[in-house]
Amino acid sequence: MSLPIMLVLALVVGIVAGLGAIVFKYLIAFIYNLAFYGQFNLHLEPNAYGAPSPWGMGIILVPVLGGLVVVWLVRNFAPEAKGHGVPEVMYAIYHQNGNVRGVVAVVKSLASAISIGTGASVGREGPIIQIGSSFGSTFGRALGLVRHQKITLLSAGAGAGIAATFNTPLGGVLFASEVLLPEISARTFLPVVVATATSTYVYRLAMGIESAFIVPLGGLPEGMAVNGAELLLSAILGAVMGVAAWAFVKLLAKSEDVFEGSRLNPYVQNVIGMTAVGVMGYLFLTWTGHYHIYSVGYSTIQDIISGGDMTVAVLLMLFVGKLVATCLSLGAGASGGIFSPSLFMGAALGGAIGLIGNTLLPGAGLTMETFAIIGMGAMVGGATSAAMTAIVMIFEMTRDYDIILPLVLAVAIAIGVRRSLIVADIYTIKLRYRGRPIPTDRTTNMFMVQPVTEVMSKTFEILPGSMTVSEALKRIDVETSRVILTDGNRITGFVRFGTIPYRADRFTTQTLDDIGSSEFILASTVHNLNTVVTRMNRRNRSYAIVVNETRGVPRPEDIAGVISREELANAVVRNHYG
Repeated sequence: MSLPIMLVLALVVGIVAGLGAIVFKYLIAFIYNLAFYGQFNLHLEPNAYGAPSPWGMGIILVPVLGGLVVVWLVRNFAPEAKGHGVPEVMYAIYHQNGNVRGVVAVVKSLASAISIGTGASVGREGPIIQIGSSFGSTFGRALGLVRHQKITLLSAGAGAGIAATFNTPLGGVLFASEVLLPEISARTFLPVVVATATSTYVYRLAMGIESAFIVPLGGLPEGMAVNGAELLLSAILGAVMGVAAWAFVKLLAKSEDVFEGSRLNPYVQNVIGMTAVGVMGYLFLTWTGHYHIYSVGYSTIQDIISGGDMTVAVLLMLFVGKLVATCLSLGAGASGGIFSPSLFMGAALGGAIGLIGNTLLPGAGLTMETFAIIGMGAMVGGATSAAMTAIVMIFEMTRDYDIILPLVLAVAIAIGVRRSLIVADIYTIKLRYRGRPIPTDRTTNMFMVQPVTEVMSKTFEILPGSMTVSEALKRIDVETSRVILTDGNRITGFVRFGTIPYRADRFTTQTLDDIGSSEFILASTVHNLNTVVTRMNRRNRSYAIVVNETRGVPRPEDIAGVISREELANAVVRNHYG
């Protein structure tokens, strides 16, 4: 389809995503009021603390009961709806041709609303990303779009969803660009812009234009261009947040692996994990007067960045509590995102660093509120690797421009520190551990998303390396066949007949091993083209032999195809002109 038509389709995706974000917000409010207070009420102010539940200690069971319903929904209707959603969307882009089932949008909406509404420590952005991407993908499939167009609409739906959820149109565009889109060009970027702008407009018509958080504006003293002490502490904060993000990535992956690797029934897993979350929330209530670690935690974030009465000890406990509660919730089967928990952890740990800095350097203008905001961006950026998304979204959610400079510094350092400790981020580690990795640097070209099975040549001959050249020439078509050499048990090399003067008499008595090359890589049929090309480039190879997945050393019978310069050139041509 032409670009103008794609923009019209993106407009439709944006409208649906905006409406979806509105419905999702009301659905969370309905379930929360019913679960915590036994009331049928659609009003919920997420940035204000709610009254303690009349259930008393019985509130511990609310996350458990909600979790059991979520497990039932996910197991019976859409396993993809489990967890925080973004890895599943990325998996669909790189390993499923951009296909996300339509039922995922429905199940994810309900499951995530129940998880959040009953107190699971998860966020709203993961679900709305998966919901938006599911509609974009389903819409694209219904219209018979080709792969790159489906992926574009999928990414547009995801960006539109997050833009509407947080009232951050620029952040939505950058999220789709940094995290999802394999290619940044007019044909992919413009539909995302249209979808995010449309969804934000729809959401603002219904919900207003207020930013996600209210920040008391301070600003720098007149004549001061930059606060040096603030920059120094921001750099330290960035390093601390990098370590915190590493801990979050590792603990979440470990939690999911431990729960999934156990032999316990999924419902029993949920009871164990969500009971722990329920107890933690109740303990915070008895200690501080608020549940804090339940649900998205926006009220706690707003309290911190508004200068609430917090001590370093309380803030550090909030950070640890939210970290543990989020890992337990998602590991035990909850459905929800990690963006809001990252904001919470960043605000708590950043606020604690701000208080410590103010104690050590009184009069330097270091405040808990400022460093809570900076910490939010650094934690999000460090955990997700999406630097520009973190910076711009924090600005859009707080509209505090004075923190931009220290925020940029902290986010950059946080990502650098985390990547020095672990390359995978919170979105990619799950796929990497399960043998379905995606590129670390995801801004590549759309044709690189193709499975190698669609690119490789299946026209090949397997011949023993000991065979003479003259005998081989009698058995193959040198214009079309690729020749792979073996010693009977192993793959030993290949021959490109078009690159050697094989008709010369002096070559006819030589063997294929004599004229062959061992400069190749082995690739699997489950890989995509980006993975193969990256490996070829790192090892300075121009030939890949594709084999079926197998244990141990691949044998000749495992060969499925070959990829050479010709196949790569054909893939490029098909991408641009096919």
